[in-house]
Amino acid sequence: MADCGLGVCSWSLQPDSPAELVHRLAATGLSKVQLALSPAVSDRELWGDVIEVLEAAGVSIASGMMAPVGEDYSTLESIARTGGIRPDFTWPANEAMARAMAVLAKGAGIDLVTLHAGFLPHDREDPERSAMVKRLQVLASIFSDQGVHIAFETGQESASTLLEVLGDIDRESVGVNFDPANMVLYGMGDPVEALDILRAHVFQVHIKDALPATTQGEWGQEVPVGTGAVDWNGFFKVLGSGSEDVEVIIEREAGGSRVEDIKVAIDLVRAHAGPGVS
Repeated sequence: MADCGLGVCSWSLQPDSPAELVHRLAATGLSKVQLALSPAVSDRELWGDVIEVLEAAGVSIASGMMAPVGEDYSTLESIARTGGIRPDFTWPANEAMARAMAVLAKGAGIDLVTLHAGFLPHDREDPERSAMVKRLQVLASIFSDQGVHIAFETGQESASTLLEVLGDIDRESVGVNFDPANMVLYGMGDPVEALDILRAHVFQVHIKDALPATTQGEWGQEVPVGTGAVDWNGFFKVLGSGSEDVEVIIEREAGGSRVEDIKVAIDLVRAHAGPGVS
């Protein structure tokens, strides 16, 4: 597997400018990135030229990421209340962001944008669930009108609930950004079993690891890849069983040695990657 087939999330590198992103990406040895697009839309003075800076440095953009307005990850309760497109009070701003981001993505040749949809109610009869499905259909149309696919990140609901919602949305341009660690962090089931359920809809995966919470109602703990609860042998076996290739992107959101931890993840992917991995 060549380096150009593997990328890293831009936010994992904690850059304070496009130039710093290029510098820190080079330290990992990779030349592909999943790019946080919200700053490029909302802070154009600092991030408005990020696409051009990456292109000049020979960095390819695997996909973009939309961080919905108003999200608060302080606690499980706060993210359930504020996450994704679920809250009524942030929906207008998120719809406006999506419209600007879709145009930006098209212009940059980015054909996939991922996001957290927000906690999807497990009960099909919950009126909030149908309202969220309608909003997600609106997002799908906004992006597909610009030739861009979207993928919802796993973890805030079970794999079976997400599969049902994908069926309700009923758009070929909508799929899954599968993050195995999030299944552990949110206590939403075994990552390998979840990947098996969702594999046909997976557009991209995040390489991230975690340990489950020791207390009910609290977060699990993100840890360096290979030291957590994810069964990477099983994960890559299921990933390789799919008929469609997916982007493989390393994400690290905790710890003070991001570059070193990303390099560990690179080694793990190289050791396991097979068919079905781009």
